[in-house]
Parts: sequence; C-alpha cells; structure tokens
Amino acid sequence: MLHKQIAVACLALLLAASPAAAKVLQLAIGAPITTLDPHFYNTSPNNNAAFHVYDRLVHRAPSGRLEPGLALSWTPVSDTVWEFKLRPGVKWHDGAPFTAADVAFTVDRAKHVPNSLGGFENLVRPIISVESPDPLTLRMTTKEPTPNLPSDLTVVSIIAEHVAKSASTADFNAGKVAVGTGPYKFVSFSAGEKLVLVRNDDWWGEKQPWDQVTLSVVTNISARTVSLLSGGVDLIEAPAASDLQRLREDARITLAAVPGGRVAYVNPDFQPAAEAEPVLDKDGKPLPETPIRNLKVRRALSMAINRQAIVDRVLMGTGVATGQWLPPGSYSYAPDVKPPAFDPAKAKALLAEAGFPDGFRMTLSTANDRTPYAVEVAQAIAQMWSRIGVATSVDGMPFPVYSARASKRMFQAYFGTLGNPSMEAGGLLRSLLMTPAPDGAGTWNWSGYSNPALDALTRKALATVDDAAREKLLIQAIHMATEDVAFIPIYQFQNIWAMRKGLTYDPRADELTLAMGVHEARTQ
Repeated sequence: MLHKQIAVACLALLLAASPAAAKVLQLAIGAPITTLDPHFYNTSPNNNAAFHVYDRLVHRAPSGRLEPGLALSWTPVSDTVWEFKLRPGVKWHDGAPFTAADVAFTVDRAKHVPNSLGGFENLVRPIISVESPDPLTLRMTTKEPTPNLPSDLTVVSIIAEHVAKSASTADFNAGKVAVGTGPYKFVSFSAGEKLVLVRNDDWWGEKQPWDQVTLSVVTNISARTVSLLSGGVDLIEAPAASDLQRLREDARITLAAVPGGRVAYVNPDFQPAAEAEPVLDKDGKPLPETPIRNLKVRRALSMAINRQAIVDRVLMGTGVATGQWLPPGSYSYAPDVKPPAFDPAKAKALLAEAGFPDGFRMTLSTANDRTPYAVEVAQAIAQMWSRIGVATSVDGMPFPVYSARASKRMFQAYFGTLGNPSMEAGGLLRSLLMTPAPDGAGTWNWSGYSNPALDALTRKALATVDDAAREKLLIQAIHMATEDVAFIPIYQFQNIWAMRKGLTYDPRADELTLAMGVHEARTQ
C-alpha cells in the first residue's frame, strides 16, 4: 500500500504545484477491466491496463513486429532453448532492481493462478526451466520446440517477486501490489469505472509526455462519442460506425484506423453441461442431445449466415466478412478458404438430411458490453437461422456473467470474439479449438469441441521450427477446422480510434489503446 500512497502524493504535489502545466490524458475504452491481476484473465481490456504498469520481456510494435522490452534480444540456442539478454539498470516502481529471478517467478506464477477464467498458462506451460548463467542472461528451456515463444511472451507481464510472492488476485485488484517496471504507476482503480495512473519518470523507455493518464470505461458506444465531442475525454476506441462520417467532417476530431487481428464468430456448444438448457424440437420438447454434434447441422448454420449483409448493414463497413480467422497477407493465411456462400435453401436441405426437416429451437448468447454491435449481430444471425427453421432467440448479458457461464458450458451457442496476439493461425488453434489439456491447450475452448486429428496437427505445427514448414502445417490445420466447422467465423474487425485535434495515435493491429501511443501533433 506504501507505493500507492507515494504515487498519490506525488500526483497531488505535481498537480497542485503547476496545474496549468500538468498534462493529463483521458482515454475512453469500450469494455470493462475485469481484474488488475496481470495473469488472471487474458483479455484485451485487462492487458490494456496491465501494459501501462508492467513490461514484458518482448514488446510488440503497433504493426505487430516484435520489439525489445525487458529483453534486448532473444536467440534460439537450440530447438528447445531460448536465450534472452536482459536490459540493464531497470528498476521497479518502488526502486528495487529488476532481476532474472523476477522472470522465473512470473513464469511459475502464471502457471498457477487460482480460479483463472482464461489466463496465460497455455503460453508459459511449455517452459520447463528458467536459468540465469549471469545477471543479464536468461535461458528458457521448453519441453519441446517452441518457435513462437518470444511472440507468446509479448502478453505476459513481468511482476516483482519481492512484492507479489504471497499476493493474491484480490491484492492486485485492490492495488496493494501493483508494482511494475512500466511507463506508468498505479494510483487508483474503480471497478467498472476508471483506472488512474501517473508517469514513471524512471522508466527505461522514451519519456512519456503525460503526467497523468486515466482509462475510463465507457461501454455504451454512443456515449463514447458524446464524451469525446463534449471534451470529457481526449481519445476513444471503437466509435460507433454510424458516427464515423460526422467525426470525419468535424474539424475538432482526428481518426486513426488499421485492419485488426480480432475475429468475430459463433461457437456452437458441442458438449453443454448437464444443467444447461437443452435445445428443443419444433414443439418445444427437449432433444435427447444437441444437434450441434451433427456436421450437416453446423454446415447449415454457417451457410445460413449472410456475412456480407452483417458487415454492410450492421457494422456499416467497419468489418470484413471472413471464413477464417486471419486477415489476408498474414503468415499462415489460407488464401483458398473463403467466406461460405450464403445459401439458405441448401442450408434447409442439409437440416433435413441431418434429420431435422422441421428445424429446432435454440438460444444464441452473447455479451452485451464487450464488443460493438454484438447484440445486433447476434439478432441478425438469429433471424437468418430462424428463416431456415432454427427458431433462435438472443440472450445478451454483461461480460463477467457471459464468460463465467460460457466457461461452464451453459450455452447452446454463443457469439464471441477473439484477438490474435500471435499474428498467426496457431494462436487460435491452440487456445480455442484444441481439446483442453493440462499443458494449457484449449484455454478458451468453451464449446467442448474435440478433434484428436486437429490436436495432433496443431501440436506438430507449433513444434516445427522451420517457418515455411510450420506455415504449411498451419494452413492444413485451417482447412481441417473449416471443413469440420469447428466454429463459425463471421467477420474480422477494423480497429478505429477518434481523438481531439492536436493528438495523434499509433493505430495498433492488436486493438490496444495505450497512452504510450498517444502523441501531441507537431505544429508547422
């Protein structure tokens, strides 16, 4: 708690001494920060908060390129050993020196966070030992070849052993142990409302221009635009598509955009929990098992969705219809996997072939405060399914409720989204489609999908060191998952930010809204 008191005191002195000179940046993000524990729940809003306070061994540039973080370089010593050269002279926010022991502690803790809904275990589980032959050298040994390890570590925040050794997630959430090496220090946090930070003048990186940064949670998409136009905030993420034209025409506003790596999808539940509401037949009677397990049903549901209509009419052009989870041009993108053709007549025929000529009744669930237009997209999909005989209702709920229920397989099908920090096909294969396993596979597999052949192919790809050979295996895995309709990709996002004139933002493919990317525009 002492570090928090110091940070608050420093901030108060700064603002009191020169209120006119103090530079305060107000950011509005669209989804709740559900925890300040940087290892508890791997979501973009949580990482967005953590990355201001904590560094990673390897950072990622806005373009997705790997950059030095707490490690200046990383080199494969062998197929199963990576060597990292650590940055000298780094200090924690409380003044203690950063050491290799902190990295070893972080890796071990990230594997064992109690009650984690979806943490970072799958990223660090391959690491079987962390050794330091000298103070500035770190060697990580993996159980099998892990060519993506530096990429995976770009989202694993390094924490201080001397502060967090006995700390719980509750201690992080209370701000008691929020001591990092990052560009900003923790000041205060109001759950569901805002996170307040103050600049770390001892950060090893480029000096930050902002004395104070506030991340305000504004889940209502229209309210974010109103906050920006009224001067309540300086920058917002994901403005409403319907507001983009007037924002472009407003001389007070600047926009920044970049194609994103996040994919929106429907996940049918293959193995719903025994206590989950059952799928019903046309007369409202429970079916003995979910129709989702039938491949023809899954294909029918997929081809009944008019993806382009959703992009054009609901997203108003701020997304791209897709049949896979990577944008064109990405490493391991499969160019011959196109969005499934919209064919409701064929979809109805497939349902009849599957034994459901009269269809059935089901519910499509979604979070109503996480993704722009999630409820509207779910409603559009429900209408399309209803037209082929699958009478579908939509159930929207707050993200914490949604994620807790989805992780317990309480849904019949759900609309969700997943980012892709690895920038290749293997990340989603490992986290969403692999059978859950003790090694961390299937962290986000909430549908109960299990395909041993896809598991084996994915493991082989992720352990293949040669980039060209690995890409071929990953593309093969994309084909296998697509043909089996392991899940139903709908569209990919365009990441958009709006800000007051006089600011610029480095738009990020990973969709994060970071104060480190906000700059005052140069004047001529």
